[in-house]
Amino acid sequence: MASTGNLIPLCPTTDVAEGGALKVETGDYVLAVFNLGGKFFVIDDACTHGPGSLSEGCVDGDVVECDFHNGAFNIVTGEVVAPPCMIPIRTYRVEVKDGQVWIDPEQTAA
Repeated sequence: MASTGNLIPLCPTTDVAEGGALKVETGDYVLAVFNLGGKFFVIDDACTHGPGSLSEGCVDGDVVECDFHNGAFNIVTGEVVAPPCMIPIRTYRVEVKDGQVWIDPEQTAA
């Protein structure tokens, strides 16, 4: 996918159901895009504890539970919510423009 400045387009907002997640692979990135009440958040898809895919995990509010060992992360902050995970997950600054979800890969979420 082409980028505009530092921004990288990921997917149309309509591809991510409210309360759900979508795995997106672009360039060297494998990401999980979440729609929480119409706000979009992007984190690395790979769990920091094992081979779990966070886009396939269970979403409860702003927490995603890894489908592999059931560790959990806050989708907004990346902080660990439940063990066995110990290392926070990477978050990305998101922009929504013209119905498309974009990230700046060099900036974390505020």
